[in-house]
Amino acid sequence: MKKIVTFGELMLRLNPPTFDRFGQCSHFEAYFGGSEANVAVSLANYGLRSEFVSCLPANKIADASVRDLNHYGVITDHVIRKPGRMGLYYMEEAVAMRSSQVVYDRGDSSFDSLVPGDLDWEAIFHDADWFHWSGITPAVSQGAADMCAEAIAVARRMGLVVSCDINYRRNLWKYGKTAGEVLPALMEGCDIVFGTELEYKQALGVDMPAFKAVDTAYEMPMEGYKKAADEIAARLPHCHTIVFALRNVLHAQHHLLGGTLWHRGEIYSARIFDIEGVVDCVGVGDAYNAGIIYGMRHDCSMQRSLDLGAAACALKNTVPGDYAQFPIEEIMAVADGNTNGRVQR
Repeated sequence: MKKIVTFGELMLRLNPPTFDRFGQCSHFEAYFGGSEANVAVSLANYGLRSEFVSCLPANKIADASVRDLNHYGVITDHVIRKPGRMGLYYMEEAVAMRSSQVVYDRGDSSFDSLVPGDLDWEAIFHDADWFHWSGITPAVSQGAADMCAEAIAVARRMGLVVSCDINYRRNLWKYGKTAGEVLPALMEGCDIVFGTELEYKQALGVDMPAFKAVDTAYEMPMEGYKKAADEIAARLPHCHTIVFALRNVLHAQHHLLGGTLWHRGEIYSARIFDIEGVVDCVGVGDAYNAGIIYGMRHDCSMQRSLDLGAAACALKNTVPGDYAQFPIEEIMAVADGNTNGRVQR
């Protein structure tokens, strides 16, 4: 089985416990994660060969983060070490009407120092058939953006499928360029693109209907989503699949999730999940991506692939931390409608 390669920054996330604010807490809960690492972990949980490629400092915290990935079965043979530090972010969790707050502390990280030539992409891709990246990587520095472009070019030359999660983070674009200036050229090299309404607007200037579901009876405005996807496809010459991950937050612990998938002119809709009691919504989009990648990798129908992605996304809301913790059998059960939460004996 050929491997799926993901590329991005691995970070340490620090949370105040039990919904405390930053000024209240005397200690933090710690999790390793990052969008592309989250995807790699999910794919490994599903039994696929996945490799995470990154750059870390040579210290014991970085060593622990690599061991954590290896615990899930993720290959880390091409995680290189350079001077610098490991990026951090602090997050107050949302509760009731209070929004989550994120503070990034990732300046001067080892990953920030990457430049083209630091990684041997031909060696990395020699037994791979899929490359996944996200818009977080080109947001952190010009060097990382250039490295991303280099990886996409090599992946295309070697015949890999290339997928991208737009992953727009307003607070990361600080080196003098905007997402709209950088991402379109990179996305032109992609076969599959994932994103939310806001992200497609920020990256490509494309509008689409807002997702306003308040229950599962919501009627999806499919014509509007198809029109938006057609417009995106016209901008991205290699792109054959476009995913809209949709979420409406009624309050911090009550979310409605949906999604659409456009493939070569046809559009599909996921069932709507009504999730009360959200535990942690970090990484839910990465779980969505991994479910769809699994389905497409196994030649499932486009509808089935989308259903697996939506189910994986819904389940990720039920566990803390960045990494999803589910084998593919649980994803399939939820995709097949088993959502009653009863004890399994």
